Amino acid sequence: AEDANRAKSDFLSRMSHELRSPLSAVLGFAQLLQSGTPPPTERQEESVDEILKAGWYLLGLIDEILDLSLIESGRLSCVLEPVSLAEVLHDCLALVEGQAAARGIRLSLARLDDACIVTVDRTRLKQVFINILSNAIKYNREGGTVQVHCDAVAPGRICIRIEDSGSGLSPEQLGHIFEPFERLGQESSAIEGTGIGLALSKRLVELMGGRIGADSMVGQGSVFWVELDAPGAQTSAPTSVPKSAQETADAQLPAAAAPGPTAAGRRPCTVLCVEDNRANQLLMQRLLARRPDVRLLLAGDGQQGVQLAREMQPDVVLMDINLPGLSGLEAMERLAADAATAHIPVIAVSALAMRHDIDKGLRAGFFRYLSKPIKIDALTEALDAALARAGPLQAPAKAVAALPARKASSARKAKKDLTP
Repeated sequence: AEDANRAKSDFLSRMSHELRSPLSAVLGFAQLLQSGTPPPTERQEESVDEILKAGWYLLGLIDEILDLSLIESGRLSCVLEPVSLAEVLHDCLALVEGQAAARGIRLSLARLDDACIVTVDRTRLKQVFINILSNAIKYNREGGTVQVHCDAVAPGRICIRIEDSGSGLSPEQLGHIFEPFERLGQESSAIEGTGIGLALSKRLVELMGGRIGADSMVGQGSVFWVELDAPGAQTSAPTSVPKSAQETADAQLPAAAAPGPTAAGRRPCTVLCVEDNRANQLLMQRLLARRPDVRLLLAGDGQQGVQLAREMQPDVVLMDINLPGLSGLEAMERLAADAATAHIPVIAVSALAMRHDIDKGLRAGFFRYLSKPIKIDALTEALDAALARAGPLQAPAKAVAALPARKASSARKAKKDLTP
């Protein structure tokens, strides 16, 4: 059984990679169009917005299906920590505020003491609340309300209730509400959904040692409630609790890794991108062409990336993980073991985005781990932080286009200025 579960987990990881790779190009180039110069026309901007909206929605569905499959195979775990409930709820309400405003729905949160702490996996709890809040908005009436209340229901136990003013549910519908792919007769409606969110939320809450349920009457709205453990001795809010494996890495960065100066004050620098996918190479070229301070090197596989890093001494390396021949993880290990390259910060940019992939990458020594499809703002912030940590100013290397390994026998044969 353990071998079967491991095989299923490996399959899901590969499937996640294969689905995220084309989405990386779609969403990456759409973001470039959205933020381009000159800016898009109003009509073009509407089209790009629809591409981005559909792309991020599809990515969310992929993640939910994979999470549900991991839970069912016993391969998804939660990291339980004391977390400020007020902070999580405020974050979640802010994320759905635009969705509510579009339908004239008023959101409200009953006064909540900042010292109210629950023992949960912060990232997974936000996932649960966003699922419930999104449904409360989607299936609500125009101009309706969504109210959030929190109460102590027993010693060491807190209940969060999310009430909506929608059309309500029948007893029969309530009996199926947490079943996977169950949309309760809404399949033919214009409201988007797959019936995965609540099923996943139930399993996540149970993984965190909690309970979830719903109460409703037709015509009187619905109340979804989540009951969670609270640390008995906790009396004040904890210090900043990392939200994910990536944020754990961010929290451990040295002070020198703060974001770098603005464009006007940036020093010339060299960035090596190790990427075998042509569309993603082009995306990085177009993105970094917007920064006159950056000269770009490209390598098409891990071996070539290591060779170029040794020869050209870039300030930062952007490294894919799933590379032909030498993988990104193996390339990272070689760079870290070589005194000539050990000082170079390496940022993973990979479609291997499951939690164990991220944890494995951070343990290997990556400065940051960015999941594809990337968000341009996140890449810019990570790059500036890495450049701020980079060593003393060096003369920038001539930009190089390293073709995929099958088309070039060495890095020197592949040199070409990429400056637009």
